[in-house]
Amino acid sequence: MELTLIVAATITHGIGHSGALPWRLPNEMAYFAKVTSKAPQGGINAVVMGRKSWESIPPKYRPLKNRLNVVVSRQPEYDLGMPPPTQSSLTSPTSSLAILRPSLASALGSLQDILPSDASSLHRTFIIGGASIYAEALNLSSSPQESLPFVNRILLTRVLSPAYSECDVFFPDFQALDSRWKRSSHKELEEWTGLQVSEGVQEERGTRYEYQMWTR
Repeated sequence: MELTLIVAATITHGIGHSGALPWRLPNEMAYFAKVTSKAPQGGINAVVMGRKSWESIPPKYRPLKNRLNVVVSRQPEYDLGMPPPTQSSLTSPTSSLAILRPSLASALGSLQDILPSDASSLHRTFIIGGASIYAEALNLSSSPQESLPFVNRILLTRVLSPAYSECDVFFPDFQALDSRWKRSSHKELEEWTGLQVSEGVQEERGTRYEYQMWTR
């Protein structure tokens, strides 16, 4: 199973502060939504996240619509704030579906079994945070064996400035962990996402950033 990490991180890998994003970038968030939602007809993407990432999403936007939301928490009685899924609820619209799983491994292992009835196939699986889930995903497997989950792609919004030195949560230094990571061209990014993606350094609300894709 191929997995994609999607994240916005500073040059020093900062991704969060006090349980929230350090920046507010509507265009970048729209990019995230489009990339993680885009699937062929009959297909659906999964977004897998930890409990804190789920809680960081404003309640009115939970679950993230048009995606299969899977929340990982060691708390078996954790309340997602919505009715627990049943066999009948899997026939509900995709936009109302979220699933709780006790571990990343169990979340990834059950994706094919919890598809809503209006989706015939799982298209892509995105890991969307937070730091511990990213780190665990990167350590799942060291090689792309067909039977094992393997992170082979990172969609990185690299925040160039300001430094956001107040960050207290960090994305793993993936290049230090594995020298096989190589940056793809902008054309390859657009081909994989199937979207027109702004090229080069973007500036929004005083923050400069760039859309990147890395593969191994």
